[in-house]
Amino acid sequence: MLWDALTLQLGYNATLVTVGAALLGVAAGVTGTFLYLRKRALVSDAISHATLPGVALAFIVMVALGSDGRNLPFLLLGAAVSSWLGLLCVNWLTGRTRLAEDAAIGAVLSVFFGFGVVLLTVIQTLSAGRAAGLEGFLLGSTAGMLFNDAVVIAVGGLLTLLLVVALRRPMSLVAFDPEFAAASGVNVQRVDLAIMGLAMAVTVVGLKVVGLVLIVAMLIIPPVTARFWTDRTDRMALISGACGGLAAWAGAALSATAPALPTGPIIVLTSFALFAVSLLLAPGRGLLAVALRHRRFQRRVHMRQGLLALASGQPIYERFTLNLLKRAGLAHADGVATEDGKARAAKALRDEKRWEFVRADQAFESAAAMYDGLREIETVLTSDQIAEIDRRIGGPRGVTV
Repeated sequence: MLWDALTLQLGYNATLVTVGAALLGVAAGVTGTFLYLRKRALVSDAISHATLPGVALAFIVMVALGSDGRNLPFLLLGAAVSSWLGLLCVNWLTGRTRLAEDAAIGAVLSVFFGFGVVLLTVIQTLSAGRAAGLEGFLLGSTAGMLFNDAVVIAVGGLLTLLLVVALRRPMSLVAFDPEFAAASGVNVQRVDLAIMGLAMAVTVVGLKVVGLVLIVAMLIIPPVTARFWTDRTDRMALISGACGGLAAWAGAALSATAPALPTGPIIVLTSFALFAVSLLLAPGRGLLAVALRHRRFQRRVHMRQGLLALASGQPIYERFTLNLLKRAGLAHADGVATEDGKARAAKALRDEKRWEFVRADQAFESAAAMYDGLREIETVLTSDQIAEIDRRIGGPRGVTV
């Protein structure tokens, strides 16, 4: 049944929800990349919570005009206006007062969300309030989603994605170096507002799918996941969009196979699963890769110290070091160096003296800056330079392995 949902064979409504959620996930992942790089991830939380009073007021207005109050485009319009006001409040508090951005976000988030909860309580007292279903905007609800609702979500996500693609260059420049961007003629404040506006668009469009409480996860988790895999902005945006789309697709499909499971939380948990896999297995920054690099570094340190001990005729008490030398054929079980071990040890001791000379001579300042205690001197200096150092420090010349 899950395979049928993933391949869009589970029914018309399930297909609409899955496709719409996937487009929303891609747009959220790409947009969140620039929020993350600009270090404005927390702003999305304020934007999402600021949508609640707009949704409630839009419902009240529609009921007052004689409608049933459940027109999704009008509800999303109210959410957009409310969230934009919340964003303006954050910018005003940050720019006109001494409040830090996180304090301004906390204040706006709590006030707007509290006002929205009060309005929801008022709506429950109205005759149409019990059938409003506005609580679905808190955690998301795709049950009974109509065709028009799915189209609004899908089109909104697609348009947001296209706008992000069109503005990706100035947003990347501002995210990495706002001073250089300003010197290049880019209006940093407008670009920041554009980034916030796109985040607001994703938030508003995603209210029906994941809800205002969890939409921030769709904006933040995919770019954090992508960061484990690349250092380039364009690739990060692509990977983030792919992670967001895949999580939304799989989460919506999984939710469709078990109607009791809420779509929004399942999408967020699926996104977190991708994050956890990246955290563990990413080749550059994953925990496994970090552990392996640390292990290799330890081996190099122990090998170097072991060779220096052999060269100085000192006993090797560290079992791990002795085992390394034994496996490399450089020492016997009793810690006595083999012939190869003697040659390697002499080379290691000679390199230490060479590095001492390099670090003390101003003429080799750039090379000395590369010294880390493990780097082979041949990777930094030419053979002629090494021969000259050997001539000046005396002793055997051209010691190699």
